[in-house]
Amino acid sequence: MRETVLHAHVASRGALHREDRGLVLPWSFGPDVGAEYAALRDGAALLDLGFRTLVRATGEDRISFLQGMLTNDVAGLRPGGGCPALLLTIQGRVTADVRVAALTDSMLLDVDVRVSAALLDALEKLLIADDVELTEVAALTLIGVEGPRAASLVPGGDDLAPFAHVETNLAGVPIRVVRASEVRGAGLVLHVPAARAALVWEHLAHAGATPCGMEALERRRIEVGVPRIGLDMDHSTLALEVPVEDAISQTKGCYLGQEVIARGTARGHVNRGLVGLELDGPEPRNGLALTSGGKEVGHLTSVAGPLGARGPVALALVRREHWAPGTELAVSGEHPVTLARVTAFPLV
Repeated sequence: MRETVLHAHVASRGALHREDRGLVLPWSFGPDVGAEYAALRDGAALLDLGFRTLVRATGEDRISFLQGMLTNDVAGLRPGGGCPALLLTIQGRVTADVRVAALTDSMLLDVDVRVSAALLDALEKLLIADDVELTEVAALTLIGVEGPRAASLVPGGDDLAPFAHVETNLAGVPIRVVRASEVRGAGLVLHVPAARAALVWEHLAHAGATPCGMEALERRRIEVGVPRIGLDMDHSTLALEVPVEDAISQTKGCYLGQEVIARGTARGHVNRGLVGLELDGPEPRNGLALTSGGKEVGHLTSVAGPLGARGPVALALVRREHWAPGTELAVSGEHPVTLARVTAFPLV
């Protein structure tokens, strides 16, 4: 199992870890997950984002190459700018989602570590005579600060446009601050030297950020409808089936999978899509089928358990005839049966 750079440090600060698809991640920082969730929504939550990594693209052709590979307009970025983007297959299915940061001499791609090898493999296979070098940046790790108070804790955080970034100094450590969020909120992602990550973590904790684990983060992510690669989207998922509109340019020229996106956009709909569900009954497992009138109409992709007085919630890929808020579906394969009610984002 792969551990994050901060694993030992946050464990010494009370983190309870859990395995998640090949990674050992901090799941909570004690019994009061509600306080961690409240910090995400209303305060400042401190997150170990070691499930993501950075890939650096260098070389004279890096911009034109990535412009032809990724779904968003990276050629329009200036140093200090950034954007979300996807890498698709030629069939328009999702290989990886990335956050792009443009630097003077390189591009940084922030990607889930569980698909970083697939990203690199797909891109390197398409390098022919291009002057581009792609390398994973092991010397840096990622820390998140989420919530309406996040920007007040990090120098320069207040002045950034979405996905823009700036170099600054925190606790004597040089870092890069990116205006980005795991839950479409007021968040910052910090690129931090791995050797000094614990120092930055402690500085932010002492400044008032509440350490927050994956349990609260996943609950909020599901509530706001942010798809996670490997769960809600993968090589079996068309990009148009998930809510990633901000990652797809409607005006740029050709890119990998663009023809499929253009056809789907012109047609005006896809046959299935990602919806939010409120669940009534036992918390089900990911992957279980959803049925209506005894007929399978979709399946669960992400599930989060109850929080306080609120029941479990989920994301699911469901056929378009069953997208309307209020539609009731049954979770198949669990006894007693859990009922699922389609709900508009945010779920709460």
